[in-house]
Amino acid sequence: MLDESLLDDPEALARADRRGLLRGAAEAGARVRTAVRFAAEAGVNDLRPDGRPRAVLIAGPGTASVGVAELLGTLAGAACPVVRIHPAGVAPAAGALRWELPGWAGPVDLLLIATPDGSEPGLGILVEQAYRRGCSVVAVTPARSPITEAVTAAHGLFVPMATAPYEQEEPLAASAPGVLWALLTPLLALLDRTGLLSAPPDVLEKVADRLDQVAERCGPAIATYSNPAKNLAAELAEALPVIWTEGVSAAPAGRRFAAALAELAGRPALTAQLPEALAAHGVLLSGPLAAGADPDDFFRDRVEEAQALHARVVLLRDRPIGGLSAAPAARDLALSHDTAISELEPEDGDELETLAELISITDFAAVYVALAFAA
Repeated sequence: MLDESLLDDPEALARADRRGLLRGAAEAGARVRTAVRFAAEAGVNDLRPDGRPRAVLIAGPGTASVGVAELLGTLAGAACPVVRIHPAGVAPAAGALRWELPGWAGPVDLLLIATPDGSEPGLGILVEQAYRRGCSVVAVTPARSPITEAVTAAHGLFVPMATAPYEQEEPLAASAPGVLWALLTPLLALLDRTGLLSAPPDVLEKVADRLDQVAERCGPAIATYSNPAKNLAAELAEALPVIWTEGVSAAPAGRRFAAALAELAGRPALTAQLPEALAAHGVLLSGPLAAGADPDDFFRDRVEEAQALHARVVLLRDRPIGGLSAAPAARDLALSHDTAISELEPEDGDELETLAELISITDFAAVYVALAFAA
């Protein structure tokens, strides 16, 4: 059971937050600024590429690299294919993972390494393989990790990951707030230099400012009724989140929200993009998970019964393609099956800013769900 009273008790939240998740969410803006500085110190702003790479390959463990790959692919659009190299192995442990370059990878391609650990031998082997093939290599990983030595030996570029002192005490969850921005920001600056996307320093500063604004709105001292993240966490109590996204930028934010709920809070969630979500999840909303589904006597005593799990639609919206919106149809479908719906829509801004807002609010929500269920 989710302890909703905990959400309006900042001191209790602080005691429950043994992994520093709320602090990580609040520091996302600062993490972006630190990562921008680290990228500049590493020489990213001085790069003069001869042209765009044919393809960008991304490798790294867990949901952190998945999020980086999805966001870079979304922002790059049709300018260049962004391909994640999926790891193989017998376990998700650093020593068990292996990566292989595609057979077509060569001197005109760019390999990006994104890992909050940096001790994976398989990534070191991948860097050596890329060097033999002539691929350019850039890595974002904690300083003084084994990967930095491999990248240096391959004449690649290494950018230290922006970390906080308290994060050194135990391994970071890949979905922990702050990890995504620490890995993503230097790569945004890099791909801006290659012309694959637009992320100059002034845009990244706006992203940091937007993340700070969300932290002010969603912090633990802000009451649930005026806190969008706490409010969403309370609405998801005893519910199966069915996350529907509209707009290109909202799709990776929705998938990250589902991953964060699973990894941080141990809560399942489904996600799909509109308008396909209406067909994909239409039967789900009319089945046993629908809020109105109860074949037994409505008037029976339920005091001793566990609360049934019902679906709740979470609609994340950001600039629908061509101005055409499936949101009205989504609301009609949900309400026709007595399914509650929560909506998040960012304030105006460029693509990176609005994406950052959606990710930050849902990160805070996932953290609040994790803390309230753990209490």
